[in-house]
Amino acid sequence: MNLAQKLSEIQVKFKANKSRYNSFGKYNFRSAEDLLEAIKPFLLEYKVYVTISEDYLMSHDLPVIISKAAIHDVESSSVIEVKAIVGVDLAQKGMQTPQAFGSASSYGKKYALGNLLLIDDTQDADASNTHGKTEPVKAKLTADGLEKAKTFIETGGSLETIKGKYELTKEQITILSKL
Repeated sequence: MNLAQKLSEIQVKFKANKSRYNSFGKYNFRSAEDLLEAIKPFLLEYKVYVTISEDYLMSHDLPVIISKAAIHDVESSSVIEVKAIVGVDLAQKGMQTPQAFGSASSYGKKYALGNLLLIDDTQDADASNTHGKTEPVKAKLTADGLEKAKTFIETGGSLETIKGKYELTKEQITILSKL
């Protein structure tokens, strides 16, 4: 069985409980640690291992963390890697710089693992929680935005994430779905 087949089977069987509770937003959620704990039973069974790494860069005066989750085949040199890109909000009220980076890092790891393991973020309450605020109207995706969305998906991002932020036309959904 090659790595793609192994990952496909893991994705079908994988389940991770939402064992954490956010008392402010009153919802259960899963963390990166929960995902890592849930993947462990599959590692020996399928002869694979999972790694997470991060790169940092500055983009338009905003620090960005690129989290990478990879599954490696022990029986070959095959690797499948996905990415998640998260901005670091240094202006977050009540957070010092290390906390802002730690929070963004945790989210990046969680979403990279979610991309690798096909976890639908739209089902996770922390992906849609407004913390009591009204949801802003979604902006329409421009031609320039479509190019950025293509790059986002090609580097491991999900169409669902883009749908959550932008109003897409049927044509845009078709284009992005093919990537």
